[in-house]
Amino acid sequence: MKREPHGRVSGYLHACVRPGDLVDIASPRGTFVLEEGTDPVVLVSAGIGATPVLAMLHRLAAARDPRPVWWIHTARDHTQHVFAAETRALPARLPHGRAYISYTAPGDVITPRDDEAHIRQGRLTARSLADMAIPANAHAYLCGPPAFMDTLGGHLRAQGLKPERIHTEVFSALPALNPGITATPAVRPHQPAGPVATGPVATGPLVTFARSGITTPWSPDRASLLDLAEACDVPTRWSCRTGVCHTCVTPVVSGDITYTAQPLEPPEAGTVLICCSRPAGEVVLDL
Repeated sequence: MKREPHGRVSGYLHACVRPGDLVDIASPRGTFVLEEGTDPVVLVSAGIGATPVLAMLHRLAAARDPRPVWWIHTARDHTQHVFAAETRALPARLPHGRAYISYTAPGDVITPRDDEAHIRQGRLTARSLADMAIPANAHAYLCGPPAFMDTLGGHLRAQGLKPERIHTEVFSALPALNPGITATPAVRPHQPAGPVATGPVATGPLVTFARSGITTPWSPDRASLLDLAEACDVPTRWSCRTGVCHTCVTPVVSGDITYTAQPLEPPEAGTVLICCSRPAGEVVLDL
């Protein structure tokens, strides 16, 4: 774990944890996972955002996956290049693996070995990505700061990748939505738009947002109760969307739910984390 100058958790782990200590760690969660198939794979990261895509690279290398694989990583300089040895070796195990590293700090000295000739100075640009000849049918997985992912995602879309083929994982929590507190325009809650609201797929149990006066059928296409609330512009609060932070905890007036991913810690009785749950029957939420 990288030690940040003012990081309470990383500082504690570096200063206090010793070999033999037991650390309670949650299992991996979320939907940022490697797609099965034969399409090319592009793994793009910045800084410590390499962590989740490195797991994908390990899986691909262990299977000697025949898919074309691009490993693209940006670091400030060679001293901040995390997992450098691993990511130097793993692409070489792939029949069609290739790696590109960019150092963004001005003046950083690059003295690449023969197998590190892919290291370059400067930020990734639309031109440098175009030079990598990434095909439009690739699946791209991006992790890093939001601005980095927005920029690189835009470059990839400009090269022909469809939005549904660009998967992202924000390394920090998503910004919380706090209607009535943040400067967001008020929208009157309504039935969800489109065929999901009225078509044959919307035949699931009824979900009622009591405070908003909205009752609508559940569709299995929805990822979570939070997803349905957002489609109806029902005021909500959320942050992680993976059952960790409890920002979205909501009282249940009646009914039962089921979790698509078990929360890191269960909420109090009579409440639900709407970011990772679905209705098990008709349900009324205090929203």
